[in-house]
Amino acid sequence: MCKILQCPVTMRFYEHAFSDDEVAAWLTGQLERYGRFGFGLWAVIRKADGLFIGQAGLTWQNVEGAEELEIGYLFNKDFWHRGYATEAAKGCMEYAFRILERPRVVSTIRDINLPSRAVAVRVGMKYEKTFIKRYYGMDMPHDVYAAER
Repeated sequence: MCKILQCPVTMRFYEHAFSDDEVAAWLTGQLERYGRFGFGLWAVIRKADGLFIGQAGLTWQNVEGAEELEIGYLFNKDFWHRGYATEAAKGCMEYAFRILERPRVVSTIRDINLPSRAVAVRVGMKYEKTFIKRYYGMDMPHDVYAAER
């Protein structure tokens, strides 16, 4: 995870690479989500060689006061543009609809993150709106993409 979360290129849409403490807090947060909800962001392992290439999964996100089930994905930059994010997002959507029986999922994506917006569209999500998310003392516009079962 450090290779991903501490890479300035990978983390450019977060506006900063994470410190060691932030990586530890990120991982602790995932473990808490698993314990509380039974899911969170999962490791994405490449089948061909067992290499950890990123993470994808489901998290609850506050979108303008509403709790939304979000599909999220973040990959090592060496594995971008190879279809892994799309494959992972499709799997997460299927899990949310079939296993969790949720009626709706979203992805909240920085408005300037064109590759992630493209992934959302490829898995069948549609743009709904833009809202401002406060993150690390900055107001960051985020687009909401959504799909319904």
